[in-house]
Amino acid sequence: MISLSTIQDEVEGLTDAVAEESVEKTLSIIELITSGGTSGIVIILILFLLLILAIYIYFERIFAIKAASKVDSNFMNQIKDHVSNGKIDSAQMLCAQQNSPVSRLINKGITRIGKPLDDINTAIENAGRLEIYNLEKNVNVLATISGVAPMIGFLGTVVGMIISIFELANAGGTIQMDVLASGLYTAMTTTVGGLIVGIVAYVAYNHVVGRTNKVVYQMEANSIEFLDHLNEPI
Repeated sequence: MISLSTIQDEVEGLTDAVAEESVEKTLSIIELITSGGTSGIVIILILFLLLILAIYIYFERIFAIKAASKVDSNFMNQIKDHVSNGKIDSAQMLCAQQNSPVSRLINKGITRIGKPLDDINTAIENAGRLEIYNLEKNVNVLATISGVAPMIGFLGTVVGMIISIFELANAGGTIQMDVLASGLYTAMTTTVGGLIVGIVAYVAYNHVVGRTNKVVYQMEANSIEFLDHLNEPI
């Protein structure tokens, strides 16, 4: 007859075996990446560098756009007062003190006062293109990363599948998971990594573009207000 203690020992032994097996199946992110072999590590490293670059460009542009959007709420009223009173030097000095895209556009228009309104408008538009170019600097890199990163990830998928097929062929047709593991790890980790980097860069790109458009709208609104003031009858 089997004693109760024997059954308990067997149950405890089975429980310990299951626990050990579950511990063995636990895999950290670092182990998951390194399990993909050299090719997987290289692709993940490239994706990591792209992620760092995307994050750097995002925050650099956000801080630059935030600084560019700061305009004194009373700026245009002061400009109109100076221009109406013929104090052109004071108006230019005020623009220099503000040192923002809006103030630089208005300053460009002030320097053309006395010329036809079309010439003033053209000068402001040309200056506006330069300001927009400065605001959008390196933003195209974010768009490129958002498109390239998933493609690099899918490249890793293809490389991983090639490795798995190669290892399977060398194994003589015997299907063993440990033989396929390296290629499968490469395929899966690079795909996930590429999608993560692509999503982050895509979201960052759209946010930067949205913030840039707000500054552009601000520039256009103030330029139109300045031109309307010049067009007012004396």
